[in-house]
Amino acid sequence: AAVDIQPACLGLYCGRTVLSVNGSVETYGDCGVCPRGQRTDDNKICRECMGSPDRYDWLYLGFMAMLPLVLHWFFIEWYSGKKSSSALLQHLTALLECSVAAVVTLLVSDPVGSLHIRSCRVKKLSDWYTMLYNPSPDYITTVHCTHEAVYPLYTIVFIYYAFCLVLMMLLRPLLVKKIACGLGRSDRFKSIYAALYFFPILTVLQAVGGGLLYYAFPYIILVLSLVTLAVYMSASEVEFFKDLLVRKKRLVVLFSHWLLHAYGIISISKLDKLEQDLPLLALVPAPALFYLMTAKYTEPSRILSEGGNGH
Repeated sequence: AAVDIQPACLGLYCGRTVLSVNGSVETYGDCGVCPRGQRTDDNKICRECMGSPDRYDWLYLGFMAMLPLVLHWFFIEWYSGKKSSSALLQHLTALLECSVAAVVTLLVSDPVGSLHIRSCRVKKLSDWYTMLYNPSPDYITTVHCTHEAVYPLYTIVFIYYAFCLVLMMLLRPLLVKKIACGLGRSDRFKSIYAALYFFPILTVLQAVGGGLLYYAFPYIILVLSLVTLAVYMSASEVEFFKDLLVRKKRLVVLFSHWLLHAYGIISISKLDKLEQDLPLLALVPAPALFYLMTAKYTEPSRILSEGGNGH
C-alpha cells in the first residue's frame, strides 16, 4: 500500500531503488537514478543486472578490442619501412599488449577475478544514451537518471583502452629502442606517437557512437575489409595467384582480410541456424578471387594500349 500512494516515476530510465526486503515485501526509495550495475524493470524498479552477454554482445566487444590492434599493426607497418627488421616483433608486442589488456579488463570487471561478466540486456538504441532521456516534470527542474543501462558494454571498452595504453607505454618504448636499429632516431617511435593520437579518437568514438557501432559494426567490418583489400591489392599491383605465393607477406594480409570478412558475416548471422549460416562463410574468398581473376583485364596500361590500337 505504501508503494501505491507514491507518485509516478517519470522518465524512460528513472527508477526506485530497493531499500530493504522483508520477506516478500520490498521497500523502495525515491524515484531517481539507478546505481551502477542496475537498470529499471517494467515496474520502474531498479534491478541488479544478473545476465551474461549473449553471442552478439561478445562479438561487439571483440570488434572494439580489435580496433586498437588493427591500428597498431597498420602504423607499425606504415612507419617500419623496408629497411627495418623489427616490424614482426612490434606486431607481436602489440598483440601481446591488447591480449593482456583484454584479460585484465575481464578480471577486474564484476564478478572480480573471473573471465565471466554480468550484464544487462540491450533492448533498444536509447539504452546507450540515457543522458538524453532525463525527464523535466515541471519543465524547469530536470531529474537526472543517467546510468549505464547496457552495463557493462559501454564502460568496459574505456577500461580496456586504458589498459592498452598503459601496457603500450610500459613495453613498446623499451622494445623499439633496442631492436629498431634500422630506423632513424625520429622514426622509430612514430608508431607509438600514432597510438597516442588514435586512442583518444577511439575513446570519443565509443563515447558518442557506442550505440550506433553496436548495431552497425558487422556491416562496417564487411565494407572496410572489402575496400581495404581492394586498395591493398591495387597499390601492391597484385596480379595473380603467383604473386601471393611468392611473397608471403601479401598472403598474410590476404588471410587477415578473410578473417575480418568471416567475422563480419558471423556477426550479421549470429550463427543462430548453423545449417543456414555456415555455408555463407564459403563466400569469404569470393571478392579476392574475383579481383585476382579480373585484374589483368582492367589494367590501365592495357586499356590505354587497346584504345590506341582501336583508333
